Amino acid sequence: MRSLAAFSTLALVTAGNACGDAHDHAHQSPSALRKRLFPQAQLTKPTRPLEWGDLNIIHTTDTHGWLLGHQHLSYPEPNYSGDLGDFASFVEHMKQIAVEKDVDLLLIDSGDLHDGTGLSDGFPAGGIDAHDTNQFLKQLPYDIMAIGNHELYDYINTWDMYTNFAPALNGSYLSSNANITIFDENNNTVSVPVGNRYRKFTTRKGRRITSLGVLFDFTGNDVNTTVQPVADMVKEQWFAEAIAEEPDVFVLVGHMPVSYDNWPTVFNAVRAVHAETPIIILGGHTHIRDCNQPDGRSMALESGRYMETIGWLSAKLGDSSNSQKNITFSRRYLDQNRVTYEYHTQQRNNSFDTAEGQNITQGLQELSDKYELSTLFGYAPQDYTISRNPYPSNGSSLSLFINEAAPYALTFNNTRKNISNLMITNSGSQRFDIYAGTFDKNDQIAASPFLDAFVYIKNVPLGVAQQVLPALNAAGADERRKRDLGSVLQQREDELWKRGYVDRRYMDWLEEMDRRHDGAVKRASQNLTLGYVTSDSCPGVGDDTLHAPLASYDIPDFIGSDAPSASNDTLIDFVFVDFIQEQLLEILNEVQNTTTYTDSDVESYTDVLSNQLLGLYAQHAWN
Repeated sequence: MRSLAAFSTLALVTAGNACGDAHDHAHQSPSALRKRLFPQAQLTKPTRPLEWGDLNIIHTTDTHGWLLGHQHLSYPEPNYSGDLGDFASFVEHMKQIAVEKDVDLLLIDSGDLHDGTGLSDGFPAGGIDAHDTNQFLKQLPYDIMAIGNHELYDYINTWDMYTNFAPALNGSYLSSNANITIFDENNNTVSVPVGNRYRKFTTRKGRRITSLGVLFDFTGNDVNTTVQPVADMVKEQWFAEAIAEEPDVFVLVGHMPVSYDNWPTVFNAVRAVHAETPIIILGGHTHIRDCNQPDGRSMALESGRYMETIGWLSAKLGDSSNSQKNITFSRRYLDQNRVTYEYHTQQRNNSFDTAEGQNITQGLQELSDKYELSTLFGYAPQDYTISRNPYPSNGSSLSLFINEAAPYALTFNNTRKNISNLMITNSGSQRFDIYAGTFDKNDQIAASPFLDAFVYIKNVPLGVAQQVLPALNAAGADERRKRDLGSVLQQREDELWKRGYVDRRYMDWLEEMDRRHDGAVKRASQNLTLGYVTSDSCPGVGDDTLHAPLASYDIPDFIGSDAPSASNDTLIDFVFVDFIQEQLLEILNEVQNTTTYTDSDVESYTDVLSNQLLGLYAQHAWN
């Protein structure tokens, strides 16, 4: 998988040159001189208090650098406007409530701290992705944190987690089946866990906990890192030793979705030894809200993405006399904002912030200033979304990227700008929506973070080039789902999953939630703000706050620019990202037999990378 790396200095220089002398770059004032602005939108309060049990868990997963909150005013963004400092204050208050109730409260994370915003990815040259943001996460009292696949795409990031992050957590950072290759004291290479394989600890109330930190069967990891398949992991001697002694509760944490993946393999291995012991599973990776109960004495919870959702799980364990009875569990998906936090901690705005929470917020703002994340490219005139608007349409960020931004940014200062072209990229290159208002460096990194290069093949007949996009999409996700599981195309889909691609699973979930909850009707009523509306396999209502579901339209795997007005035999530049080069050449050779195209026919089209396009375009069109 291509990396989501730092926004380079070259990108800013290029953007500045594109702007011309007539435009000044606006900057927000330094954090030391400004007060934090809370969302001006009216936030909906939670529907009811949380249900507490004997053992309670606050859960985060797939935070991906979203530690300063979602600060745009278009819904659903205000629902997720809390920052990590607010969350730290929330945790501190909840810990105190747990003491007053004389119950246990754990804090757990299921991985993917890297790749997603300017805070994690916007570091200057020579930095390491998420190294600085991880310093703030270290300050929270996490009982367990599990490794994610995004901690393994680049060896330098894995090394940083091994040498700097894991040691600071004192055994709480787990990587049961993920290793890093290092040099030992004798200068020999050895493969060792990035964190610990498991952890056994005792809670404040004396409950004995055994935890794992499992990663799904990921194959997109960098050299000198390894991920052992889950089915092989449960056969290891260390695994047998870890689960041999019965704890009061198994808390199995991992970067693996709680539905349609390998948690049953782990669950069944534990159940084979301990038939009645309570088991709690905290999963992640697919970016959705999900819950199920493998049996009457277990619950599995997955808590969304991007610091949008905070998961809550409670279990009424009772005493040893209840060892064969079903356990009463509850789960809740909390919107990540101060209204939610103050409601559940029974604090007011002037009493909610703790000293540590305020320090974290200030530190994150200072980091944002250090990275110059508020460098302004322009003002987006409206919202542009990946899947909440149909593609193509004026509200589609995919249309914006390929039909507006790419034709401008890729031909700016390009000697081939006067030669007709057709451009293709994958829709997965766009990672987050664009919202009306300021469009700055952080927004660009969040919306389009990938460092893909644009290449081209010259002198391709227009009529031939126009056949490639529909052929690519015919071999895309929609058609793949219609084929037999044993087909070559399904195997390709499975391989993409193993390399870490979750977009299709997340989009399918949004579509299902929209369909199951009468989305169009609820949106039209205007009684509810937009947000997540969840149906899962656990009893009761999981969402903490009522919303109208987000609209969801099916989007293609690949998108292309508008074709030039010319005859089919007109020779054009066929432009595409290097990430899809292998697939595109294969299709190009299938739709015609006049020429056999190979890698040698592909040349660099421009020095501009895909993560720079929107900034260049915004300076051109949104000032």
